Amino acid sequence: MSTTPDNAPPPAHAFPPPGPALFDARYAPAADRDNALADPQTLVVFGFGTLPTPTDDPRWLQIPLAQQGPARIEIWRSAHPVHHGRTSGVRWSHNGEVQFGALEIDEVDGDIAAATEQAYARMSAFLAQGAYPHLLRTWNYLDAVTEGDGDQERYRRFCVGRVDGLQALDEAALPAATCIGRVDGVRRLQVYWLSAREPGVPLENPRQVSAFRYPRQYGPQSPSFARALLPPPSTGLPLLQSGTAAIIGHASQHTGALAEQLAETLTNLQSLVDTARGQRPTLSPALGSTSLLKVYVRNASDMDAVAAQLAALPAAPAFVVLHAEVCRAELLVEIEGLHG
Repeated sequence: MSTTPDNAPPPAHAFPPPGPALFDARYAPAADRDNALADPQTLVVFGFGTLPTPTDDPRWLQIPLAQQGPARIEIWRSAHPVHHGRTSGVRWSHNGEVQFGALEIDEVDGDIAAATEQAYARMSAFLAQGAYPHLLRTWNYLDAVTEGDGDQERYRRFCVGRVDGLQALDEAALPAATCIGRVDGVRRLQVYWLSAREPGVPLENPRQVSAFRYPRQYGPQSPSFARALLPPPSTGLPLLQSGTAAIIGHASQHTGALAEQLAETLTNLQSLVDTARGQRPTLSPALGSTSLLKVYVRNASDMDAVAAQLAALPAAPAFVVLHAEVCRAELLVEIEGLHG
């Protein structure tokens, strides 16, 4: 492989690729990890669970969140050979069309804003110097995301640091994104991203105020992400849905009611599918067998109930349920998705 960048449980569903078979994603038993990483066409493997499972392969992205049910991994596979390596502390992999990157930054004295600014400045420099400058999606994991009062809340400080690190913010080119709180007490910021040679098309949800237009009550810097993004067709990637919760307009809904929050969240995800089909009619019209969902649940005691509610859907998508903090204290569940 190159060392410099170019520049049981529910069945292990395969993600049907749109058009030519350029890409697929699926959940698989955790025991399949080494076989997946031995495959020269594997772009990235996401692992879950609180026990570390180290490997030198930069394509292994460990998310230390407890998982409901038997241990599984998430495999993204390309139709083309994948090159991977490390450059200036950034782990990366690419297939000639898209590139994954990963950075982990330890907080100094619990300063999440400074750690985020550093991570996003390094990511921005890496993208600017390479062949994949267009950011499609980010994943951000940090400890205790809702700790702190008022503007000192850690999520609000993260939002400030993100924009400071990006320096230039183009609201017409924001990526899809997730920001989730770990519950491990480790003050380390994990930032993973997906970028491409060509830009994608950011999408907003007509049921919600755009996050980057949130009023001041949510902090000094509004969250800087798009609700979803359509990647360039040449990548073969599906619709990328950001972390989504029970928010209408900009207000949280159904406080204290888990089932209602989950139903509202699924309605928001379906609204994003409807919006995306206006530009890409070949997408499946509803969440289901062509969807892959990652579900974050605030209370560990609710994980089984969430899994049961999802499994009971008429056309149940593939999903994993993880124990994590959502970025508003009153929200009990958040879901991100791939949809083809």
